[in-house]
Amino acid sequence: TLSRMLLEQLPENTQVALLLNPRLSPVEMIETICEELKLDVSGKRGSLKALTDALNTYLLDAYAQGLRVVLIVDEAQNLSLDAMEQIRLLTNLETPTQKLLQIILLGQPELRDMLNRPELRQLAQRITARYHLTPLDAAESEAYVRHRMAVAGCQRVPFSRLGLRALYQRSGGIPRLINVVADRALMAGYAREQQSIGERLVDRSADETLPGHARYWLRRAGRWVIAAALAVLLVLAGGWMLNRTTGPAPPPAATAAQSVAKPQAEGVQKLESLIAQAPETELFAFTQLLSRWQVESGETSVRAATRCPTSIASGLYCLRGNASIEQLLRFDRPLILVFNASKTPAFVVLEGAGTKLVRVGMAGDAIELPRQRLAEFWSGEFIAIWRVPEKINGSLMVGDAGPAIGWAKQRLNALDGGAGGDTGPAYFDAAMQERVRKLQLSYGIQADGIIGPETLFALSALDDSGPHLSRNVE
Repeated sequence: TLSRMLLEQLPENTQVALLLNPRLSPVEMIETICEELKLDVSGKRGSLKALTDALNTYLLDAYAQGLRVVLIVDEAQNLSLDAMEQIRLLTNLETPTQKLLQIILLGQPELRDMLNRPELRQLAQRITARYHLTPLDAAESEAYVRHRMAVAGCQRVPFSRLGLRALYQRSGGIPRLINVVADRALMAGYAREQQSIGERLVDRSADETLPGHARYWLRRAGRWVIAAALAVLLVLAGGWMLNRTTGPAPPPAATAAQSVAKPQAEGVQKLESLIAQAPETELFAFTQLLSRWQVESGETSVRAATRCPTSIASGLYCLRGNASIEQLLRFDRPLILVFNASKTPAFVVLEGAGTKLVRVGMAGDAIELPRQRLAEFWSGEFIAIWRVPEKINGSLMVGDAGPAIGWAKQRLNALDGGAGGDTGPAYFDAAMQERVRKLQLSYGIQADGIIGPETLFALSALDDSGPHLSRNVE
């Protein structure tokens, strides 16, 4: 979120190299920076000196043209000591009067601890500004929930006082976790036709949604310490500040609401304008989708995910295919739509849908457009990413047995309530095959009775956990 907001607010004379996977050697890091800045590195790969010389030449040319060059490193706590030293050396690229490269490190609390190590003291001494984000307190958490509900058009906050207190206690005041738990609690309250959401329902929702790593951080960090979901921001080299004269930025939720509330015609025009600008949308879309699934940088890199192998990592799958929007909406999962209306494909994230409109995210902007006009930009190509238990590997068919079959049967029960007559052990028999065919027919998948990638995606869609499409769309 921080990096996205920063990218949205950068002046037009700024060139940005965004490093999303910091687990690189110094040579790989410089090579990636050059690639991000669109430098020709042919014949220079593997040579730290040649790559650094090419980068320095580019920076001097940019300086002569009045351009600012900024390096943003996300998840910077994962940088090796050698890479940190290379970061320090990059701050030496300068003219007699000015630094040529501004560097921003975004990271978790471990980054702060890492920079306190004696061997990194020279780098720490060059840091000109540090910003630490702390969790919200109880009053701020309640105000945050009320604000988000008001933005959504809710006239009465459905959470009771005890429910709001439980929401704060279980989330630790971390906005991202407040969103996750509150969303599940609201859905559960709607399903139960409850007018008020209390402490018990919030606690149950937190148990169902809070991932293991979040509970670990809440135990480790406690209530008043910086939590893992929040970032530490450090600005190096030159003390450069954005030269903007606008007023204070509105709260994130208000910004999002304003961006999606524009008239339909303006949404189409905005999308056309963004596509015409041909921004780098693929990495941005995959980054957003991986973030929705809470994929950490240690599991995979964004560039590896863009290749969309069937199995990106253990328990993390990818599927590229073609379908109609009606078919995709049945899965109720955010996914990537590939727009091929221009010479350069544009990658957008399907974020929500209503009866009339769809909401897509492109390069940090949320855009709503009429469903019938989607065909002007999109011919049906999509990319889906989802999680399944790590015990599942490959296709499942008649004769298979084991925990993976047990998981599949549980998901099928969510569809038919076990009415298929297949309530036996974790064995893929003819009865289960028939249930799989019914599932495939309901999702518009070839009814072959085999659980391949498409059917696996459909089964995962029957699981309440994970991200879902927003329904706050007309």
